Amino acid sequence: MSKTDLRIAVLMATRDGAAFIDEQLQSLLAQSHPLIDLWISDDGSVDGTVAIIEAWKPRWTKGRINLVEGPRQGFAANFRSMILDPRIDADCYAFSDQDDVWEPDRLGSALVWMQAFDAAQPLMSCSRTATMTETGSLVGHSPLFSRPPSFRNALVQSIAGGNTILLNRAARDLLARASARTGFVSHDWWAYLIVTGAGGVVRYDPRPLVRYRQHAANLVGANVSWRARISRLGRLFKGQFADWTDLNLAGLAVNRDLLTKDALACLDLFANGRQGSLFQRLGALRKSRVYRQTFAGSLGLYLAFVLGRI
Repeated sequence: MSKTDLRIAVLMATRDGAAFIDEQLQSLLAQSHPLIDLWISDDGSVDGTVAIIEAWKPRWTKGRINLVEGPRQGFAANFRSMILDPRIDADCYAFSDQDDVWEPDRLGSALVWMQAFDAAQPLMSCSRTATMTETGSLVGHSPLFSRPPSFRNALVQSIAGGNTILLNRAARDLLARASARTGFVSHDWWAYLIVTGAGGVVRYDPRPLVRYRQHAANLVGANVSWRARISRLGRLFKGQFADWTDLNLAGLAVNRDLLTKDALACLDLFANGRQGSLFQRLGALRKSRVYRQTFAGSLGLYLAFVLGRI
């Protein structure tokens, strides 16, 4: 099957996104790939979001727009509901926020990469993002990572936003199987953990293929400012990273049958390393060979282990 024959399902979570969703839908329509179905799960919008989506239905020329009702339990549960929805059938699956802007080859470039692999191999493509203000002015980029994506990295870091992810069918089926057993902290981090843990391949594109819209309420989301870095340190010392790690490890615990032997060995070393004396913790961390993408991040990882905050 040629690249242009592949049908992509874009899974978009919405809630009160009327101010920006039209611009996002325009960027999706401008994608270079011709076959795109939109599945939009609205989580109880009280503004004009639903009306805008309905008005777009006859204008969508790449496939169909399907509007469904979300579970109203937060963004992670909303994306989980779409991951598990058996009605959504496609060759590849992308996640979408309601207020970003996609570059025209956001999907097409990932499909080119995927064509080099067997379709049975779970594949996930993700990328760097550009950051823009509410009014659309570009102000920066997410960190540029150079170390390879892997399960050892995924245990302690989510390297890319869900708004940059494309999964092939094998990866989505794997993710759905794992997600049927558990909830998760965030769909992007969970996808990174499951795909790499099960022996799939993850590609990180250094090009910023999505323009991420930064609001007053999500200043940490872009991870580009000193304020964001200080906030991450604050979460570290408050133990929030430890709480997230607890949830990730609990989810992996009920999906051990999906993981490779190497991932299981790494997982057990990392999990056991969160207990015991300081030297036992540091020894297990070293043996597990988990890592973050930057030198500063790795120092923070070891500090978190010393303080028992991860």
